[in-house]
Parts: sequence; structure tokens; C-alpha cells
Amino acid sequence: MRLPQSNSFRLKSVRRRQLPITPAYAITDYKSQGQTFPAVIVDIATPPTGGLNLFNLYVSLSRARSRDDDRLRALDETTKKWWDKVQN
Repeated sequence: MRLPQSNSFRLKSVRRRQLPITPAYAITDYKSQGQTFPAVIVDIATPPTGGLNLFNLYVSLSRARSRDDDRLRALDETTKKWWDKVQN
């Protein structure tokens, strides 16, 4: 049985910093085909190795079990109002 180590310091206080970490799982759109996930977050930025097409986006978004339609409608309305202001 190994005992915990103890260290002594000459300092009066020791500060420790840690970044908050959220565990996550990342896969490609090709790997996600045929699978269903409770929730998805899709990065739609242009990948460094090529372009993003509608097929990639559709596959990624369609893997979620459900969608928050009310939230999407509210975002759609907000975007339309913003676009109308920009156009005038």
C-alpha cells in the first residue's frame, strides 16, 4: 500500500489555478451518419482542408434527436427584423 506524499513549503501561501474544462466528444459528419445524438453543436466555419457544403451541414444537423423549434423561430424573427433595418 502506497501512502500519500507530503511536501513542505517555505512559502506562506500557495496559489493554484485551473481552467474550467467541459468534456466533449467530436466526430466528423461522415462518422455521424446513421447515428442519433440527444444534442449536437455544429461548427459551420470553413474547415482548413476545404469547403463546407450543404450535404455536410444537413448530415450534421439531422443527427440531433430533437430541435428547439420555438427558439429557432424567435431567432428567425430577430434576424428578419435586423435584416430589414440593414436594408433600409
